[in-house]
Amino acid sequence: MNTINNMSKNENVAPINDDSISIELSEPSPWLANFISVYQRLTTDNLDLLGCIYHSDITFIDPIHQIQGFDQLASYFAGLYQNLQHCDFVIDNYLQQGSEASLFWTMIYQHPKLNKGKDVTVYGTTHIKSKDGKVIYHRDFLDLGAMLYEQLPVLGKVIKLIKEKAAK
Repeated sequence: MNTINNMSKNENVAPINDDSISIELSEPSPWLANFISVYQRLTTDNLDLLGCIYHSDITFIDPIHQIQGFDQLASYFAGLYQNLQHCDFVIDNYLQQGSEASLFWTMIYQHPKLNKGKDVTVYGTTHIKSKDGKVIYHRDFLDLGAMLYEQLPVLGKVIKLIKEKAAK
């Protein structure tokens, strides 16, 4: 079954009036619902919840790392969350087909050494696959510049200048 869901419930979207297009809106499968629930409440105090959603043989890929196995993933998250004041995920939308899903999310985090200690907002997409009710494959797609490089004092100004010139 193919499912599409807009979790933000945007009321300004015009309905599709083409009978040849069939979109079924439905609730996510239990494994996906659990994944979304955990990510939307994940904090430094409850990183143990990762064990409820990730398979022991997880392959986790983001723009900086490729990690194999749950123990390495748990260590990665512990280090990642260690210096954050907070890190909140909002799952805006998802697409699901069987044991695979794509998530469209907004991450808002705060790190004392980035963006002058103010919140940083990053938009991204995640492709996940499940096995035995847990996520066995997780790949994040996001703008690493917006997440990290642009938030650094000197480098951030240089990158923003380059972006401005490229846009002209």
